[in-house]
Amino acid sequence: MKNIYILNGPNLNLLGKRQPEIYGSETLSDIENWLNDLPETESHTITWFQSNHEGDLINRLHEALGNTDGVIINPGALTHYSYALRDAISSVNIPTVEVHLSDIYSREIFRKVSVIKDVCIKQISGKGKLGYLEGLKKLLSVFD
Repeated sequence: MKNIYILNGPNLNLLGKRQPEIYGSETLSDIENWLNDLPETESHTITWFQSNHEGDLINRLHEALGNTDGVIINPGALTHYSYALRDAISSVNIPTVEVHLSDIYSREIFRKVSVIKDVCIKQISGKGKLGYLEGLKKLLSVFD
């Protein structure tokens, strides 16, 4: 059994309301319930967290040290500029997968840059909620 943290950054609490043409009509709770009900999660502990504050996400990463086996993170806009979040991911040295619901490479120019990507074992972009499942499978494959 593995312990997995799923961290979601700024504005992801507005899923289902915020630009549904880009992010879809499901809420973050809908995605959480969907993933938690899949057979792939049955024998694992999944801890979900969302914050609009960079420091809260960093604190959760620090808390993960020694308490979790892997992290899936959707850093939202922090992806593009948060060297503090990047340093936290690098510092805790826990396998981490970066996930984005939308395809950040087909959007605005500033979204094409991820300062997080290089300290993660994989980046998944543009697969909607399926990106979380793919991220989970990637983390679990690390332990096989």
